[in-house]
Amino acid sequence: MCYEKHVHAMLNVLVWQTKNLLRREIITVRNYRITRICAHEKVWKKLRMETSLPSRIDPVVMKLDSPEFRSVFTPELQTLAGLFQKYNYELRIAGGAVRDILMGKQPKDLDFATDATPQQMKEMFTKEEIRMINEKGEKHGTITARLNDKENFEITTLRIDILTNGRHAEVQFTNDWKLDANRRDLTINSMFLGLDGKVYDYFYGYDDLKKKKVVFVGDPNIRIQEDYLRILRYFRFYGRIMDNPDQHDEMTIKALKTNIGGLKQISGERIWSEWNKILSGNFALELTLKLLECGSSKYIGLPEEPDVENFRIVYQRAQSNNITLKPVSLIVSMLKDEYDVIKLHERLKLSNFDRDLALFLVQHRECKPCEKPLKPYQQLALLHHTRRNDIQQEYVKEILRYRGAVQLLDEFERWVIPKFPLNGGMLTKHVPIRKMMNSVMNELKKIWIDANFELTEEQLMKHVSNIVSELQEKYETLDKNKSKKVK
Repeated sequence: MCYEKHVHAMLNVLVWQTKNLLRREIITVRNYRITRICAHEKVWKKLRMETSLPSRIDPVVMKLDSPEFRSVFTPELQTLAGLFQKYNYELRIAGGAVRDILMGKQPKDLDFATDATPQQMKEMFTKEEIRMINEKGEKHGTITARLNDKENFEITTLRIDILTNGRHAEVQFTNDWKLDANRRDLTINSMFLGLDGKVYDYFYGYDDLKKKKVVFVGDPNIRIQEDYLRILRYFRFYGRIMDNPDQHDEMTIKALKTNIGGLKQISGERIWSEWNKILSGNFALELTLKLLECGSSKYIGLPEEPDVENFRIVYQRAQSNNITLKPVSLIVSMLKDEYDVIKLHERLKLSNFDRDLALFLVQHRECKPCEKPLKPYQQLALLHHTRRNDIQQEYVKEILRYRGAVQLLDEFERWVIPKFPLNGGMLTKHVPIRKMMNSVMNELKKIWIDANFELTEEQLMKHVSNIVSELQEKYETLDKNKSKKVK
């Protein structure tokens, strides 16, 4: 009995020590010395606000009445604004839409911030019989309201990050607009726009926008470590804002290089989403090279030594021909073979279209010498059974764009694909082994293409018996070899 009590006591001590160790480790990760939930906001202010980070005492820098600003006021937004006003909650446009409006651009998406908590919003919308959708965002403070069954509005409560792991954050709600602005990534994305037109800019984002300057809010190391995807977001917004490809802030680039390893924590889908936009935007070449210079290759699915020289050649050739290549095609220019493509796909989780296009490019991008230069590409368009014809044709066009074969591309686009005279039903009784059917059809198509698409059904049928005989021998040999391996 005494022994059991002793063991029980030791286990209790061990559990207590483990709990303390874990608690201390979690708190140390973010340097938060937190003892009570209510202390989170105060400590966060001390660590994040009582620094040398410059901010405005009066954040209102102007009042807008531009066409871009007025254009966002749909009847549904007017209703939403009236609703928040009725319940004495403040509602402002946040982030990227503010930046775009200040740049004279029509914002594609509107994000809203409010001092109302999610629970208060739910109660308000329920009382006013406003439909709410997508409840997944509630734990992060986002409520999505659908007005008049016509327009969705994502509205997020002001918040602070109390714990982050480089990908996700535990948040706590606040009613302090400056604190919310302070948790955002770039100064140009940290502004708010009141529905009365007032622009709220706590951290000189408007000044940076006018100067064409892309910098993080405060210490770039802290901002990056909160979410390592911000490394790629930096490059994306640089391409959207800047007029020159090489005017990076030195301290920012140093922070990117220091923290580049954090990208291994980020999912491939998120990385590809951002990189895709970088490659589709301004300075795609220069920004990708700078990203690689920061040491990103092995974290974003590329070989340790990607072929950057070929990337430069392919990109600049496309630019000089006024051709836009698909983002994945630009990446393929840095890869050697199918193995590199598969490794890229394993990391980025490409769509089926992008994955297959990448494989198709590495298999067929080399020059195909032929008396009739268009013929090899006509064959590629016609001799593939695993994809829809329109997708296959798009892949062939992309090869020609990639190679800079502008004249051939023009010819291919003008080429009207003739209808093949035969179909599987016509061949069924002539092909004894069913799995040979595709191979027989391909051989017949090659003969048809070589004859400039002029052979008739009767003329093609004359070739079937010879093709079947040759293929039958191959298939029987393969079957015998398989049987031997099984034995």
